[in-house]
Amino acid sequence: MNPSIQTSIQVQRIRAISLTVEDVDRSKDFYCQALGFASVSDITVDGKDYCDLSEIANSKIRIVTLKLGDEQIELVQYVNIQGKPIPLDSQSNDLWFQHLAIVVSDMDRAYAHLKSFPIKPISTEPQTFPPDNVAAAHIRAFKFRDYDRHDLELIWFPPDKGQSKWHHETNRLFLGIDHSAIAVANTEQSLLFYRDLLGMQVQGSSLNWREIQARLDNLPNAMVKVTSLRPIQGGMGIELLDYIQPSNGRPIPTDWKSYDIAHMQIELIVDDIFDNVEEVVKRFTHASLAGNRCLVKDPNGHNLLIRAIN
Repeated sequence: MNPSIQTSIQVQRIRAISLTVEDVDRSKDFYCQALGFASVSDITVDGKDYCDLSEIANSKIRIVTLKLGDEQIELVQYVNIQGKPIPLDSQSNDLWFQHLAIVVSDMDRAYAHLKSFPIKPISTEPQTFPPDNVAAAHIRAFKFRDYDRHDLELIWFPPDKGQSKWHHETNRLFLGIDHSAIAVANTEQSLLFYRDLLGMQVQGSSLNWREIQARLDNLPNAMVKVTSLRPIQGGMGIELLDYIQPSNGRPIPTDWKSYDIAHMQIELIVDDIFDNVEEVVKRFTHASLAGNRCLVKDPNGHNLLIRAIN
């Protein structure tokens, strides 16, 4: 990607994160009961438009939309296609790693509640970042996996960290989704894509390491450079995870499809200059087009659905 290219694309917000699941009813129950999500819609798609975009012929797809606070996820089950499971030996530095960071108002209560469900822990227990890591000081986090082994994180922000909405007085335990974190091979390359091509704004960065990060990721001697980006309208963001130690893991296999369980997709809403989106995205990465939607991959192969406002 040429950094001198200037575009007028501007990501306004992230509409939803989609996860391919094996059993949508089982996943819906887990997200609603264990994590406080509420059901929004449940549709089955058997139409040409969706199948053209996903490049999967004759698909029958059930999509359950759930909401937590202001944020949405979509649980996607390919009813008539059996996808590959997420590799059992997946780690946080593998380039297919992507998680949802679910904000809680009380980490101890949320962790106690979550442990009553058959989750697959990654972290040994909730971890608290030390005061000398200024950018992340006193943030608490716990990583785990759902039934399908999708990576998830509980996160609690101290009063001086995070978006202001996470600090409103509330009796809710699970508040919303702060960001989706993705593993990247090179921070600068990913910034050329997300910041310079798609117009997202860098909110901050930190270097997380020592025993806290190792226990959080279950990776010995883990050291990761974290860069936070957010759309112009705020809301849910994207976090780049560039592992220095251990170094970048395995790339996303080129034969993975949207019906494979590891598939996750971020839906970005952009301004109404969609002709420009199509022109630029075609020049730099694989793209599938249908109507006012464009399905693309970032430099590491993470999936994005770009949708125009108009």
